[in-house]
This record gives sequence, structure tokens and C-alpha cells, in this order.
Amino acid sequence: MTTAEPSQHIETAEIEDTSLVAFYRDMDLAERRTFWACAAGWALDGMDFMIYPLVIGTIITLWKVDTGMAGLAGTVTLLSSAVGGWLGGYLADRIGRVRTLQFTILWFSFFSLVCAIVQNFDQLLLARAVLGLGFGGEWAAGAVLMGEAIRPQYRGRAVGSVQSGWAVGWGLAVLSQAILFSVLPAETAWRWMFAVGALPALLVFYLRRYVTEPEIAEATRVKQAQAGDQPQLWEIFSGPILKTTILASLMATGCQGGYYAITFWVPRFLTTERKLSVVSSTGYLSALIIGSFIGYLVGAWLADRIGRRNLFLTFSIGAIAVVLLYTQLPLTNEVLWMLGFPLGFFASGYFSGMGAFLTELYPTRLRGSGQGFCYNFGRGIGALFPFLVGALSTTTTLANAIAIFAVAAYGVFFLAAFALPETRGRVLHADA
Repeated sequence: MTTAEPSQHIETAEIEDTSLVAFYRDMDLAERRTFWACAAGWALDGMDFMIYPLVIGTIITLWKVDTGMAGLAGTVTLLSSAVGGWLGGYLADRIGRVRTLQFTILWFSFFSLVCAIVQNFDQLLLARAVLGLGFGGEWAAGAVLMGEAIRPQYRGRAVGSVQSGWAVGWGLAVLSQAILFSVLPAETAWRWMFAVGALPALLVFYLRRYVTEPEIAEATRVKQAQAGDQPQLWEIFSGPILKTTILASLMATGCQGGYYAITFWVPRFLTTERKLSVVSSTGYLSALIIGSFIGYLVGAWLADRIGRRNLFLTFSIGAIAVVLLYTQLPLTNEVLWMLGFPLGFFASGYFSGMGAFLTELYPTRLRGSGQGFCYNFGRGIGALFPFLVGALSTTTTLANAIAIFAVAAYGVFFLAAFALPETRGRVLHADA
């Protein structure tokens, strides 16, 4: 068994063209197909996840669920996605990135449909937990697939642009909410929201026909098979790679804890403490989503322009500042609406560097396992934040609860990112 130290034998490619769309101009047909497949997958993944925060108010009312228990369903989804991400990443190392991506998409699409027909909150809680396994695995397989398919000088922008698909999916979820809650009674509309979440299954047909396994991953698995040395599930916790795993997991915890503390509860914050209706809050969420989308694109550009670490450090500070403004000042609704853009921008844009950064930290034989574990460990611990915010909001305002946990999370994000090395332009190699 061999465990590579990420700081040894490092080769980097010079990044000459830093324009946002340079990577796409130079892509061949196979790369473009992979790009669009992963972007669509991430958009539909985002749509599926954001459906529950959008219908949480309706479920609280219909089933008389308190806010702590309602938040627990979001937490359970993210906790199970942490397990799914680790296992999905491990499967991607063992059976291939594309096959794992197909399986995980089918998994979370099916269980989204199950969510549409549950009869009580306990059944919904269970369905969301099982759905989370595929939700986490999809990110792990798709991020590794993109990271290996794109040349190092363009990796940050390409993977970051795929990340912007989350904002598109979020927008689709909000659009579905606005339409369905306008034409259907609330007790029916929320079920149709979850039914819409089953649409990602259609993407599998495209994946099977057009997307191929990255050569670097295929070559590594051939070498492993010949040597009889398959990667082990616990290998990312051994030798010099352990430090990378710990720091990357803490970084992922901070960035996702802050994100979920904000995005999970802002719809509820707008309809309770700001007294907006579900439909009238759509404009406020739209400002947040547009800011998020622009943030992803700018973050993708900056990941190659200034580096992954500088992106994380800058955006974590920006997120702390805007969260405090959004939740702690007595603002008019008009000012709050305008602040939605920078809130979405800083609370999302740093994700554009995460996929490329985690891809570059690990050797090929452990890339799926390492990337899948770290990102989804962060997702799992970050999963506690919707529950904790909901629980704390029973003793203080929801705005205060959001601010406390978001600021703490972004502080952890800043410190962990500062302790990790810069990986911009790192060349990936096949290994055993």
C-alpha cells in the first residue's frame, strides 16, 4: 500500500489566461459533455435539497411540528449525506466516477419522490435521511470527475462554474414554490415540490450515453488491479495524509456550517420576523439567489486568479460582515432586499474553489475517498447548524440564532483555510 504526501513531487501548470470563459473555449467535446452533465447534476442536486427549507413553514403548520424538530429533518439529511459522501467517494475510487454518479443520482431522485407521499413527519424524517446518502455521494463523484477531466490551468474556473449550478437549482426550487403555492392549496403544493425533486433521474440517460471516465482515474485503477493494491476505506487517516484530512475536514465544516445556518432558515426568518408571505418573500430570496449565482462565477474566476486560499480567506470575512448587517441591524425591508445580493454572494462564492482545492490535495488513488470524506464530514457537522439554530431560536430571536452560528462557522473556515497550502495549478498524475 502506498500513501502519497500531497506536498511531495508537486508539479504546477502556469495559468496564463485568467479570463472566466477561457477554459470553455479550449474544451474538447468530451470535456464539454462532462462539464454540462456535472453542472446539471449539481443544479438538480441543489434544487432537491432546497425544497425542504422552502416548505418547512407549511409542514410546521400542517403537522404541528416545533422549529427544533423541523430543523432536525434538515440536519438528518446532511448527516446522512456525510456518510453517503464518504462511501460515494470510496466507490468512485473502486468502481469509477461515472458509474458512482449515475447510481447516486438515481438514489436521491427516488427518495425525493418518496418524500412526496409520506403521511407524517416521522416518515418524512426517515425518507430525508435515506435521501441524504445519495445526495452526499453525488457531490463526491461529480466533483472528482470534474477535477480530473479539466486541465490544471483551468480547473478552478471549470469546477467553480459547475458549482454555480447550485444557485440555478435553488432558483428552480423557488420558482416551483411560487408557481405551485399560487395554483394549489398549501397542503398539496408541498408534496408536488418533492415530486419535482425526482427530475434529476432523467440526467442518468445523458450520463450513460455521453460521459466517459477520466483517463487518469482509469489508469490508476488498472495499476492497482495489477498490483493487487486497492485503496482502503481508512487509508486517508494514515501516515502524512492524516494532517491534510483533519484540516480539510475542519475547513469544510466551517464553510458549510455557515452556509446552512443562513440558507436553511432565511426563508423562515422572512416569513416570521419580517412578516412576509410565502409568495412575497420570493423577491427577497431571488436577490439572495442572484447574489449566490454571481458569487459562484466570481469565486470560480478568483480561484485561478488569486488562488484557492485567498478566495476562502476573503469570502469568509465578507460573509461574517454581511451576516451581522443582515440579522442585527433594524433595517427596512427595502434595505434588507438589497442586502440579499451580497449575503448570497459571500455566503456562496467560496464554494467555487472547494472542489478543485480538495481534488488537488489528494493523490489519485485516494482522491474520491479523501475529497468525499472531507467535504461531507463538513456537511455532516454543518448539518447540526439547522437544528441548533432552530433550537436556539426558542430562547432568542431567529435572527440572533442565525448570526451566532454563522459567525462561529466562518471563523473556523478562515483558520483552517489559513493552515492549508495553496494548490492552484497543481498537475494531477496517475498513481498506484
